[in-house]
Amino acid sequence: MNEIIFFGGFSTIFLFKNGKAVEYLNQNNSKQNPSKIQIEENIQKVSVGYHNEAILTLEGNVFAKGYNISSENLNEFINISLLIEDTNDRIIQDIVSGDGSIYLLTSNHNVYGIGSNKYGQLGFDSETLEETQKPILMMKNVSKIFSGNSSNHVFILNSNQELFGCGNNEDNQIGLGKSRKEEAEIHKLTKIQNIPKGKIIDIQCGMFHSIMLIENQNQNENQKRKLYSCGNHLYNGLGKYQNIYKFTEIKSYLFENDYDNILEISCGYAHTLILTFKSKLIEFGDNFYGELEAGTTYWCQSTLIQIKLPKLRFNENISNYHISCGDFKSFLYYSPSFSNLEEDLIKLFRRKEFCDISFKTKNGEIIEAHKLILKYRLKQNQNQIEKLQEIISKKSIKESNQIFEMIYSNNSKINPKLYSEIKEIINSNEKIEETIKRIYLNENENENEKDFIIERKEKQYKFPKLILIMRSELYRGMFLSVTEDKSNKVTDYSELSNKSFQILEYWIYSNQIKEEIQITQEIIEEIQIGIDYLQLNQTNPNLFDLLINKFNN
Repeated sequence: MNEIIFFGGFSTIFLFKNGKAVEYLNQNNSKQNPSKIQIEENIQKVSVGYHNEAILTLEGNVFAKGYNISSENLNEFINISLLIEDTNDRIIQDIVSGDGSIYLLTSNHNVYGIGSNKYGQLGFDSETLEETQKPILMMKNVSKIFSGNSSNHVFILNSNQELFGCGNNEDNQIGLGKSRKEEAEIHKLTKIQNIPKGKIIDIQCGMFHSIMLIENQNQNENQKRKLYSCGNHLYNGLGKYQNIYKFTEIKSYLFENDYDNILEISCGYAHTLILTFKSKLIEFGDNFYGELEAGTTYWCQSTLIQIKLPKLRFNENISNYHISCGDFKSFLYYSPSFSNLEEDLIKLFRRKEFCDISFKTKNGEIIEAHKLILKYRLKQNQNQIEKLQEIISKKSIKESNQIFEMIYSNNSKINPKLYSEIKEIINSNEKIEETIKRIYLNENENENEKDFIIERKEKQYKFPKLILIMRSELYRGMFLSVTEDKSNKVTDYSELSNKSFQILEYWIYSNQIKEEIQITQEIIEEIQIGIDYLQLNQTNPNLFDLLINKFNN
């Protein structure tokens, strides 16, 4: 059973089991019992504001609650995506919460706002629209939206990398470059001028300030990400002890060293956290409630300080650590990234190192694929390779790429029209895990395709390199390295018993544990060693969780 926790707002914690939201707890009320959530769809993202909570599902629906979302039942999650008047615009791609408002980015790249408009944060005059319980269209042709759980302002980035903002600007947190008080509230989305050059990666918004992360591809690889801030210096959430009217670079030796690019940023009410690729956690700003790990000082941290992070285990990646600021709290949490086999197959299709079969498009262009995968993804009762070649010969290179991606991932949504042409020749109802398991089960037939040997003192194990690349970061790095020898290396795993390695082998192909295997504490410890050493791309649920459940039962 896999559990993932998300944080936000004043301090709302969501608990998930197997991808379903099961309960949440608002910690500012210590006497409150966890509240149950009746949402059956799988969760993609959670976003929490000071006065609202929103959940985005994989199906593209948004369930939200809050005093300015539903006046009938403040504690019940309702599907606000169904309230969008344009029925063709109800599939939601992303959500972001502000203090009292929620922003929805649709699959058609339109942004809708719902909730409070007290400061014009929905892009309308607050005198005529103080709040709305129905999503209203704010902007079209949008790439990203940025706000914060304490924020009454919002930034919207369009597809041309132009940045717009609206809402509360009393402390210059929108960064227009002006300090006049008559512009305290921006009711109309206004273009932000003089943005630093580069690609906007993220913007985090506090109550009084905003922090922007920009990536400049033209700069040295080790120095390409920089931080900028604007707003009021009152609690020093800016990284500078002065008011800043427009986005201005934050400079510090703590994140300007080589190989120390900024990974993630987060803003609370008036404090800021920065996480770097070099496992540094940097913080500054308000510390009245102890939201910074800076001792017991009841004021603000005027300079940037570094906090030592827990030492990473062998198989852990710093990119799986995340930071999240509530209004007056800060969280650092580890969320393991689980491998998606369909996405891994598409990534491998785009890498040509191991492609071994060619097809010709209608314009004579050559497109390559993996014969082993096609052999099992296509129906085997007749020669489907020739039929696939016939289809490809009538398609453009773009359409051909889409066809292979649909074959590899079994995702008809990539291009439903093209999918209808190939569904007769592929195993359209078979999951990718089942395909890989069939490759394993047909051991004798695949003997010639198993081109890598892992040898133990007692036994040899043969694998197709393609499968190892999908399932192990260790072998992915080995086989895709420019300098690494790609011969059939022999590797010895003396720390693992044969039984433990057989469990790993079966799971690499099937994401399952053999029913007849008896799990012991010794095997669990050995498997953990194997997972760490092979750097296995875990799926959800992961192997270790399955072993623990089987052992406990």
